[in-house]
Amino acid sequence: MPNAEIVSIGSELLLGQIVDTNAAWLAQRLTDIGVNLFYKTVVGDNPGRMKEVLTRALERSDVVITGGGLGPTQDDLTREAIAEVTGRPLVVDPGLLEQIHSRFRSRGLIMTPNNERQARIPRGAEPVHNPNGTAPSFVVEDPRGVVFALPGVPFELKWLFDNEVAPYLRRRFGLTGTIVYRVIKVAEIGESSVDHRIGHLIAQSSNPTVGVLARPGQVDVRIAAKASNTDEAMKLIAPVEEEVRRLLGVHVFASDDETLEQTVGTMLRERGKTVSVFEDATAGLLAGRMQQAAPEHFGLGVIGSGKTGIDGLLLESGCSPDPPATPEELTRRLAVAVRSRGGSDLGVALHAVLDPDEQAQNLGKGRTYAAVTDGAGFRERSYRFGGRGRPDRARMSFNAVELLRQALLDGLNG
Repeated sequence: MPNAEIVSIGSELLLGQIVDTNAAWLAQRLTDIGVNLFYKTVVGDNPGRMKEVLTRALERSDVVITGGGLGPTQDDLTREAIAEVTGRPLVVDPGLLEQIHSRFRSRGLIMTPNNERQARIPRGAEPVHNPNGTAPSFVVEDPRGVVFALPGVPFELKWLFDNEVAPYLRRRFGLTGTIVYRVIKVAEIGESSVDHRIGHLIAQSSNPTVGVLARPGQVDVRIAAKASNTDEAMKLIAPVEEEVRRLLGVHVFASDDETLEQTVGTMLRERGKTVSVFEDATAGLLAGRMQQAAPEHFGLGVIGSGKTGIDGLLLESGCSPDPPATPEELTRRLAVAVRSRGGSDLGVALHAVLDPDEQAQNLGKGRTYAAVTDGAGFRERSYRFGGRGRPDRARMSFNAVELLRQALLDGLNG
């Protein structure tokens, strides 16, 4: 199985003016056709550094895919860099030159001389026509490996990979296999706890391999298998997935592309339940998640703002606004109040006590409280963090939806 490296070219990537979505997309496609990806590199429009990166890539990888730097301007230097690294002079390809001229003529445009630079490729390279733009692609077979030069425009790059690069790689390396992965999504326990439970599977895995990735509020367990086809890969994954699910139990809430919101939405529909929510520090994120989950089962979303917003909801719902003894008690009252105000089967409240001096964007020093009620009982949790940053707000709202999932799964007294 060949090893690949992606080299993304462009100073705008290093400056943060553009996010390199191409590399992530290519990584997935390479996985789909059974090519190992061990390195991704970003380099600016500097000839010396470009040659250094490309030389190192060819020394350690069978396949090098570059993205960007094939345009007509003076800072589009990928052609020159690949030519020097592979020891080939640049030559004009007549077929590519005619294609570029034809594309301009068909659009009623006058072609400027600098566009002719795009028809220059390393001698002996195989030209690849780009039907979606004026920047042609090309392939260079070097004794150290094969180099594909692709334009940086995403839709051009994607079309060329699917229609030209992938078929070339399959022929060149006799690729008949694939890499398939399954993602098991976990909530309520952190990365270290997941590792404690399934660490032996990670350490002992070879095919399939097992790994973890932490996200705000959740941990993803990735099980990846190499096989001749998808069915065979899934047979390898199945027993490992079963063991992962057994070890992580009720903390598993979804798999692959399914989200927590989709899981909770399905549960609300199956049980015929409606829900209303209150939140005071997450700026509508919790209501937004519930709207995604099951809009037809979402009754009311209330965003409180300090004491005035909280007291207003309590008074409108006939609940006492008298100061509660604890934040936990206040959160329970808010869950009862929003359930009543929304006329829903369930009420969810997410209340945060934030540190006014906290500047951290992640895991702030505040406290967060969540409660779910059906009017008779409660399920509640408190968390030792709370902040105004996007990661904290995402985690807080996610945890509230996860608490609702637990309540729907095994009741309000868990």
